[in-house]
Amino acid sequence: MKVYGITNCNTVKKALDWLRANKVPYDFHDFKKLGVSAEKLQEWEAKAGYEKFMNKQGTTYKQLLPEVKESIKTKEDALAILQQKTSMIKRPVIEKDGFLFFGFDEGVYRERLL
Repeated sequence: MKVYGITNCNTVKKALDWLRANKVPYDFHDFKKLGVSAEKLQEWEAKAGYEKFMNKQGTTYKQLLPEVKESIKTKEDALAILQQKTSMIKRPVIEKDGFLFFGFDEGVYRERLL
């Protein structure tokens, strides 16, 4: 299982604490240190649609200039900005055996990861 996120994100911390408490093994990919490939974003987009993982509620999105927000008209536009500003990706991202999930939901985790 692979977990993508940012170590100082509270939601990622909560998810990692839950995984450790439930003895669920995982590999962690830190967006800040390792970035994210265009191919990985395209894969997630194909499976879920970028709207599912582009976090418009977070500080990074809210701080974008209005003209930058307005320039996001296609999935290609969205993926390009998500690759540049990985803090706009809803976290954590969980990948396990074809399962893809964005965020923390203990019920989903319990059902799909245990």
